[in-house]
Order: sequence, then C-alpha cells, then structure tokens
Amino acid sequence: QVQLVESGGGLVQAGSSLRLSCAASGRTFSSYVMGWFRQAPGKEREFVAAISRSGGSTYYTDSVKGRFVISRDNAKNTVYLQMNSLKPEDTAVYYCAADPKSTFYSYIAGYDYWGQGTQVTVSS
Repeated sequence: QVQLVESGGGLVQAGSSLRLSCAASGRTFSSYVMGWFRQAPGKEREFVAAISRSGGSTYYTDSVKGRFVISRDNAKNTVYLQMNSLKPEDTAVYYCAADPKSTFYSYIAGYDYWGQGTQVTVSS
C-alpha cells in the first residue's frame, strides 16, 4: 500500500515562501500522477496543483498560477510544492495525493492515496 507523508508547513507572513514536501513509498512512484490539494476551515477540499509521471507537465488552479510551482524527483520518491508570495487566502491544510490510474488531473476521486496533511497558515 502506498504511503504519503507531507512536511514543510508552518506559520508565515503574507508575501513569504514555503516549500512543502511529500515523501512516497513504493517502487512504482514514477507511474503515479501526483497532486496537491488543500482544505480551509468550512470549505471543501480543492485542487491546487498536479504533475505528470515524468514531471514534464504541470497543472494549477487559477488562484495559484504564477506563485506556486509543483515538481517531483522520482529518484527520491518525492513531490514538492514551492509556494511563493503567499496570501492569507492560502491558509489551509495541504494534502498530497497519488493517482495510479491516470485519472483526470484535478478529479479528486481519481486519487487513491492521500497523506495526512500539513498545516499552512499565512498571517496578514
């Protein structure tokens, strides 16, 4: 069974940066589409970013385009989310997820494996 562990969250001021990491188990990591989702208090979990198996294609929700960068290192079984110019609206629990079946990149039900989440809080 695939296990995902996020790290790197914290409390920062608006305009600063954080880099989240997600370490994955398994020998088939390179066959997974990887995504980042977030959930703010009182809101549904939403898509943030995704990256293709080889890392050649990336996808972002409109609100983070130009500020966030998703990347992966298949040799380390790790996916990253570099978050720049953070805003209070980015405050949420951030989850990484894996889609072994190559479902549409932003379709939450297509992701079979989820991490426990890491809290990101951006103060104004």
